[in-house]
Amino acid sequence: MYEYEISQLRSAELIRQADQERLAREAAKSRRAARRVARHAAEDESHTPRLRRLRSARAA
Repeated sequence: MYEYEISQLRSAELIRQADQERLAREAAKSRRAARRVARHAAEDESHTPRLRRLRSARAA
């Protein structure tokens, strides 16, 4: 009987550990996506037509 209970406890612990690891992977994926969006937004801002006109006016 004890072996069955120990097996059930171990199984529950492994499931909790897998859930924790999955959440950690999802959090890391979300952070990478947020950085990618922020980097893309920064690139878009630096290449707006208004800024291009300012840069070309300064060069002239």
